[in-house]
Amino acid sequence: MHSGISQNELSRLKLLSEKYSNIQSASTELINLQAITNLPKGTEHFISDLHGEYETFYHIINNASGAIREKVDLLFSSELDKEGRARLSTLIYYPKEKLNELSILGVNTKEWYSTTIKRLVVVCNLVASKYTRSKVRKALPADFAYIIEELLQNNYDDPNKTYYYTNIIDTIIEIDRADAVIIAICNTIKRLIVDHLHVVGDIFDRGPRADIILESITKHHSIDIQWGNHDIIWMGAASGNTTCIAVALCNSINYNNLEFLEEGYGINLRPLAFFASQTYRDSDISCFKPKDVNTKNKISFNDTELIAKMYKAISIIRFKLEGQTIKRNPQFKMDNRLLLDKINYKKKTVNIEGTEYPLKDVDFPTIDKNDPYCLTLEETELIVQLQSAFLHSEKLQRHINFLYTHGNIYKCYNSNLLLHGCIPLNDDGSLMEFYFDDKKLSGKEFLDYAEEIIRKGYFSTDTSTKSTYTDFFWYLWCGKFSPLFGKDKMTTFERLLIEDKSTHIETKNAYYKYTYDETICTKLLKLFGLKGKYSHIINGHIPVRSKDGEQPVRANGKLIVIDGGFCRAYQKTTGTAGYTLIYNSYGLKLCAHEPFEGINAAINNNTDIFSTYVVSEKLSKRMTVGQTDKGHEILDTIHDLKQLLYANKF
Repeated sequence: MHSGISQNELSRLKLLSEKYSNIQSASTELINLQAITNLPKGTEHFISDLHGEYETFYHIINNASGAIREKVDLLFSSELDKEGRARLSTLIYYPKEKLNELSILGVNTKEWYSTTIKRLVVVCNLVASKYTRSKVRKALPADFAYIIEELLQNNYDDPNKTYYYTNIIDTIIEIDRADAVIIAICNTIKRLIVDHLHVVGDIFDRGPRADIILESITKHHSIDIQWGNHDIIWMGAASGNTTCIAVALCNSINYNNLEFLEEGYGINLRPLAFFASQTYRDSDISCFKPKDVNTKNKISFNDTELIAKMYKAISIIRFKLEGQTIKRNPQFKMDNRLLLDKINYKKKTVNIEGTEYPLKDVDFPTIDKNDPYCLTLEETELIVQLQSAFLHSEKLQRHINFLYTHGNIYKCYNSNLLLHGCIPLNDDGSLMEFYFDDKKLSGKEFLDYAEEIIRKGYFSTDTSTKSTYTDFFWYLWCGKFSPLFGKDKMTTFERLLIEDKSTHIETKNAYYKYTYDETICTKLLKLFGLKGKYSHIINGHIPVRSKDGEQPVRANGKLIVIDGGFCRAYQKTTGTAGYTLIYNSYGLKLCAHEPFEGINAAINNNTDIFSTYVVSEKLSKRMTVGQTDKGHEILDTIHDLKQLLYANKF
């Protein structure tokens, strides 16, 4: 044994030698990996707070936050006018739909097909240029991999090849496969332009169809997810926690998302509708009218009345179950949120922390004044039925399982900390401490603990402890300064039933004040082992009120908030329709988006989401694969391969 190689290294090299059995194979792999480390890093795409707005999400993914249009403009600014470039871009976003439209209009002639395929190949070549041929080959659709790969190697300046490439395209058109090839090339462009997608939380609630978003991202080639509090409540509901189920139903019914529940996840709402229509037949429902913000789900007068009764019914069940959860979990320290037992029905008031407030509604026929948190027999039967529906929804369980396999509370990726909510801080900027399981927890340690409990809550088969774990989901949803919620309380009861808006205030954790403090942000990054000029916290959860002058880039660039209002319900408040972030080999680019007119308008009129780039940070030198997390793994393998070659000399 050579003195330069330790016993541990020899053991590792022995394993490596089983994969690379001779010097030639090891040398070939080493050369290949060394070359890969010098390629430009792949493009990362960050998006957050989707809140069920599936059309906007779908379009942002298709246009890669404007990156595809940027490439089309770069390549064809002298060849195509603005309208022509818009048509080509729309074709890439929605190839199947656009081809159908062009077929009806009779535009897709042989000449059009030939020209379009050539242009698409040019775009595809550009977005493929930063990858190895092997990676590009793996991204190609199987049916047309050979043909597209050949077209990508074209060189029309070479007369020996011109006829060859032209003949390939002519044959494609002649045998009526042009549409299929165009769709394949367009999908390849979209696959290659973004190497990895980060979804920084809150896929669920408010918008119309979170299930469509999740079905889409389950098919994405490379993705990670950071859980938001709206995701965690659905993860708890899918685990069978009845409090989480009641909250999830309240959120959906309040925003008139019955289609999402019934058609999306097959949750049968007829038992709730029957219970509500009977129990609240003559009840005051004026405080429980659903929001009419989802234009695709317009509510008729008759529907409004029934939905309001359903919303009131499930809200009362929710308040009861939340009270039970608080009582059996004293470690949550949320006794101040026990309000049903503070109602004075004669005076029509509620006592909140020593102050009496008038209530707009005290018509609660299912509340026992002597035991207000106890469900009636009918409510118990109903919640058991609903629990069964959540547990047996195949699609919901599949989507939630995907959130577990591809998600975390936080993620460190290429020197960035991806975090939906917050790292709870005290007013002086120190880490806030929490006490769970007789442990004092703060910062990264608390987030790690929370993730451990979340995973146990879903996967545990021990019924004696499972409910304790799943109660923690609800705490993360709305608990005082929970890292996913980040406020002192959730004032759902007050906003529904109390006119006095001073009771509606939810105070943010001090973390959000310190998002502007470079020193604090740098310290927080170090907690997670991240340091250096190009480390950042990428944050969601709190919409940036750009119309009020708030800025998404804070703390001298150390923290970037990318929740700008994808949800239609927020757009009047924020003044934008969301932010997304692009991190490519040149640096970070923050994109601010205007409201989206819809997919049909995009296809028919070639309209796009108007986006403006807010350049966050430009690297002094183009970043290579070798400087990324994946690159560090490759460099370790290169080191081992060199050691293997060295060892073979002795």
